Amino acid sequence: MARNYLVVGGGSGIGRALVDILVQNGDNVYAASRSINEADLPSGVKKITFDVLSDDPIEDLPDELHGLAYCPGSINLKPFKSFKVEKLRESLELNYLGAVKVLLQVIDKLKKSKNGSAVFFSTVAVQMGLPFHSSVSASKGAIEGLVRSLAAEYSPEVRFNAIAPSLTDTPLAANLLSNDKKRESNADRNPLKKIGTPEDIAEMAAYLLGDKGTWITGQIMGVDGGMGSVRPL
Repeated sequence: MARNYLVVGGGSGIGRALVDILVQNGDNVYAASRSINEADLPSGVKKITFDVLSDDPIEDLPDELHGLAYCPGSINLKPFKSFKVEKLRESLELNYLGAVKVLLQVIDKLKKSKNGSAVFFSTVAVQMGLPFHSSVSASKGAIEGLVRSLAAEYSPEVRFNAIAPSLTDTPLAANLLSNDKKRESNADRNPLKKIGTPEDIAEMAAYLLGDKGTWITGQIMGVDGGMGSVRPL
């Protein structure tokens, strides 16, 4: 039986890779984004125009959802003293409060399926403690706390998990990977000597959303090339 999935941020990067995987699995996919061209989506995907920073409702969803993936995010790396409070607030709005607003709209739809799954995205920087990551680490750290709390609150009807990648080759990371020298330097810092791809992360998201991940909840899954746990000699 085809399942119904909502992918917020499904127009590019990890979200788009996840849309492709779910469609290939024969599922019904609703891709929500503030800027998405329906012609660029796989056939059969329902486009929903939606801005996570607004208070607008997500329209045209089915009564029952089997899964939600919240993919929007930001990477704003600079010294803490150079931040204005407003910029930190913007990071929190996109990375954390946007996810909360979406979830409040769809939690009853996820519960209705009796085996719903919600997947969010953190970063390896939350647990590692990296310099210049105060904005993204704080907002993504809030996501990790939310996931663990809601996994307890909504078990067994809805599972909640997050994926914590290291640097991944998406439009979001374009400035960090803008030339060959930056790519080589970032890849060299990773234990596996590579930069992640959207598909690397999306495959884990699809696993957590689907039948094979039904005994996993409240987890922060490191899909990071070993960055968060391995220190090669």
